[in-house]
Amino acid sequence: MFKSKTIRSGGNAKTIKGDKFGQYETAIMYLAPASQSLMGNVCPMAGQAGCEMGCLSKAGRAGMFSSIVEARIAKTQRYFKSRETFMADLVKDIAAFVRYCAKKQVKAAVRLNGTSDIQWEVAHPCSRDGVTYTSIFAAFPEVQFYDYTKIYKRAYRSLPSNYSLTLSYSEANPAYASAIIKTANETGANVAVVYRTKHGRDAIVGQAPWMAIGDEVLTSREVIDGDETDMRFTDPRGVIVGLYAKGPAKRDNSGFVVG
Repeated sequence: MFKSKTIRSGGNAKTIKGDKFGQYETAIMYLAPASQSLMGNVCPMAGQAGCEMGCLSKAGRAGMFSSIVEARIAKTQRYFKSRETFMADLVKDIAAFVRYCAKKQVKAAVRLNGTSDIQWEVAHPCSRDGVTYTSIFAAFPEVQFYDYTKIYKRAYRSLPSNYSLTLSYSEANPAYASAIIKTANETGANVAVVYRTKHGRDAIVGQAPWMAIGDEVLTSREVIDGDETDMRFTDPRGVIVGLYAKGPAKRDNSGFVVG
């Protein structure tokens, strides 16, 4: 397990499962989602996507211990108070994680948006060893970064080769769902869909279900088991990443959870 001011590994059941493949170890950064920090919104599409109620920030240990929530709020407030200082801490912590992984003879993977949806590829310069880079991805080419996102415009950007994004689907807002489908069709980006139950998700793994919202139809895509591992950068291109509802998401009726 690796733990620092900004990121940590070994605390997420899915990443631990994926790390068992022996090639990677994944560190995740958890912030206070949406506007929970009371200083800004790190999930700008949360309202449209209807994902606040079923947010995974309320699942697992964070749903049981207020100290974890308080720590995430404090971390997010540091991000808003001084981005430059926050980025310096992040660089220091990722560098330490790279060294940690080297000692274990595994590759470093980092998910910056564990409970946020920040556009790290823009307006987040940082410095490493006295050199200034346009992004954290450029500063650490040896690290594999990945995230889920509801900000669909990000899929149209020319992202760094070491950053993988998976679109996050929701039917809470027809316009949002339509935009996700349109973006997936035009860019080929993978789409994560949260199904009501594990049984319901498992029943369609390997199949290509029909998905249509308004005039937008998601072209036939195979559903894969997205809970087998969290390493989305290893998924084949052009699939639906099937997840099943956990924690508060089991009771979600907004449309974020399908079925």
